[in-house]
Amino acid sequence: MATQIIQTVKTITGVIKRVCCLYRVSTIGQVEKDDIPMQRQVCREFSGRQDGWKIVREFCEKGISGFKVSAKDRDAIQELQRMALNGEFNILLVFMFDRLGRKDDETPFVVEWFVQNGIEVWSAVEGQQRFDTHVDKLLNYIRYWQASGESIKTSIRTKTCMEQLTQEGHFTGGGVPYGYRLEQKGRTNKRNKAVYDLAVEQDEAEIIKLIFQKYVNEGCGAQRLCRYLTEQGIRNKKGRNIATTSINRIIKNAIYTGVIHNGDSRSEVIPELQIIDQETFDRAQVIMAQRVRHHNDVPLNTKGRSLLVGKVYCGHCGNKLTLTTYGRKRVRADGTIHRETRARYQCHYNVRNPGECDGQSGYGLDKLDRLIDQIIPIQFERIRQAPPQVLIERETQRETTLAKSRLNMLMEQRRQKEREYQDLRAETIKVVQGTSRLNADLLNSLVEETEVQIADLEQQIQKGREELQVLSNSAERVRQEYTQLVSWADMYDNCTFEAKKMIVAQFVKSVSVKRDYEIDITFNVSFAEFQGIYLEPETEEEKQSREPMSLALTETMRQAV
Repeated sequence: MATQIIQTVKTITGVIKRVCCLYRVSTIGQVEKDDIPMQRQVCREFSGRQDGWKIVREFCEKGISGFKVSAKDRDAIQELQRMALNGEFNILLVFMFDRLGRKDDETPFVVEWFVQNGIEVWSAVEGQQRFDTHVDKLLNYIRYWQASGESIKTSIRTKTCMEQLTQEGHFTGGGVPYGYRLEQKGRTNKRNKAVYDLAVEQDEAEIIKLIFQKYVNEGCGAQRLCRYLTEQGIRNKKGRNIATTSINRIIKNAIYTGVIHNGDSRSEVIPELQIIDQETFDRAQVIMAQRVRHHNDVPLNTKGRSLLVGKVYCGHCGNKLTLTTYGRKRVRADGTIHRETRARYQCHYNVRNPGECDGQSGYGLDKLDRLIDQIIPIQFERIRQAPPQVLIERETQRETTLAKSRLNMLMEQRRQKEREYQDLRAETIKVVQGTSRLNADLLNSLVEETEVQIADLEQQIQKGREELQVLSNSAERVRQEYTQLVSWADMYDNCTFEAKKMIVAQFVKSVSVKRDYEIDITFNVSFAEFQGIYLEPETEEEKQSREPMSLALTETMRQAV
């Protein structure tokens, strides 16, 4: 009874102070380690030791970074500020002041805001934060400046550690990519606990290979792949259909080349993790970029039965031919009617403007596609006949040799000028001693002129190195393109129509067709180099040996027609 009377008296006289507690942890791992119960226990014990304090509400923030998340984005801080304005509590209690935040450009002012609005800010460990003097304000700012610095240093240490682990080829956490699983390989962390690393999941790896094969060689986009995988009953790790977004992420994920990456950090190629070779992966990235830009080298749809759609032009008026279909009705011997649908490439300009285009109004799809289908293997065979080292050397060896010679001459000239410069500097001492035949003005003029010449030579040397690098890159590009061409040549005759359409789309730039199926094929620039530069005969004998090839090509065209 006496206790109740005392409590009532305290309430009337305003001695009891209402307390709101704020508990915060930055990571979910801290939640699992019971950090919040620890903060709650300490704050409750601290409040219990104070006269007239009564906890009226407790706020918990789980997995909220006080360094990365602004106070205006934290629901607990916003609610506390609302309650403060309504006079619903008197004291804000935290375990340590850094639970309020670690942003040196924000948290000190949040604390000061509470104090200015009549709220005492206390820490169960560090006591009360006051603003009675200018020193109090300075100490308040220094406290959060230090907390911010600690967060920055912790972030740097964590990031550096993750980068090092990634560069060493270790898995650093996150979602496990499709095609892999986690397994313990004997590696432990600093607490001597076993950690997991990636390993190839063979069944899923075969699906990854299938996705890349259909994407690169058959022109299947993400939607077609999604439907195809669904029809085949192929599911993701959770037993659900593989979505188009997942397929796009698979196509862009360098992990399938055996390279673990985390931000800007990348490991070396780890052979046991490699599912897709680098060349196939790079080609997939090019195709994806071209699809986004609707580039003509990659067909956005390979489902149709047209080999050349989008690349055929009228040789008379220059307009692009479009694919059209028409029906044909035939009466069979037994009296039944058979309807069939045929397709052809049509010149709409010829149809809409009679007399202005003297070409045919259309060309049979099967006939023109068959003609191109016979010419392309011949072109591939011509390219295949030239060994890659001959192609590369013929294009780059002479220019590379000249570039190296020019660079060596420039470097020798620079060395000579540097020796002259040192001699002039030595002559300067003699001028000071009065033993030189040169006067000071002439010597200064020579020194300045030599400095300018050395600087000019440095610029020329830098340009020479850049030129040499360009030539080196050109040689590598030729090597890669030749490898790609040989790969297409090997698979062209026996691949699916979708794959054949992809090859033609990248090999052929345009086809111009005139009356009686007189055609002119323009190949993509890089491929034309193989025909024009690399296969250009160097001797009369080579030229004569190449002429029958042209005749054979013409004969093939006539037979196809």
